[in-house]
Parts: sequence; C-alpha cells; structure tokens
Amino acid sequence: MVITSTISLQTQGNADTHDITEAVARAVDQSGMTAGTVTIFCPGSTSGLTTIEFEEGAVADLQQVFDEIVPPGREYRHNERWGDGNGHSHVRAALLGPSLSVPFVARRLTLGTWQQVIFVDFDNRPRQRDIVVQIVGE
Repeated sequence: MVITSTISLQTQGNADTHDITEAVARAVDQSGMTAGTVTIFCPGSTSGLTTIEFEEGAVADLQQVFDEIVPPGREYRHNERWGDGNGHSHVRAALLGPSLSVPFVARRLTLGTWQQVIFVDFDNRPRQRDIVVQIVGE
C-alpha cells in the first residue's frame, strides 16, 4: 500500500530550520500501516532534509557550517543569470539533499533517541513550503 500526504510550512528562509518529526510520525500512525518506510521529499531547489538533534546549539552549528562552506556573500553564477541573490541557497540545498527515508516498525519511526527529522529552507526570503510524505508498507 502507498499513501501520500503533505506537510505545509511557512518559513523565513536563510537556513530557517523546522523539526517535522511529529508531523511525519503522525502521518505514519494515521496511515494504519504497521511496518514500512516513509520517504519525505521537498519539491524545490532551495531547501533540504536531514536528521539532527533538534536543539538550539546543534541547529546553530549546522547553520554556521553552511555559512562557512557556502557563504551567501560570494559571487554565484546563478545570481548573475537570474539576479535573485539565492545562488548560495541552491548549492546548500544540493549538498543537504531533497529527501530522506526512515523505516517504521509497529507504527513508530525507528529514529534514535536524540534524532529528529528536520527541514531547512535555504532560500533568501520567506516561503510557503509543501513537503511530500509518502508511506509504503503493510
């Protein structure tokens, strides 16, 4: 069986980070499936998904690392072509990736104790984001 739903978020951009673990867990529980895999996918090219301990310090560290390896102030050819100033957002999103899969057993995500599913919006402006949640299982 396959069930697809969405999680809607209003984001602020600039590495705005959201813990979506509970929303994903709720979708799995409501699916009625007992075991399988949930895939979370963000359409668009300026955001990404991963897992981390969703705690102020770890989130700040992640944001700092992105500032260091993909600084917003350098020149990006994307900005030259489109003039929208979000070239760094595209590169950051490509490094993080647009999707994540998590197995579930007994209707519960198999995440570690301090592991949460997070969505990061790297764009340089606020956005309305719809994240796809697809559950495959039995």
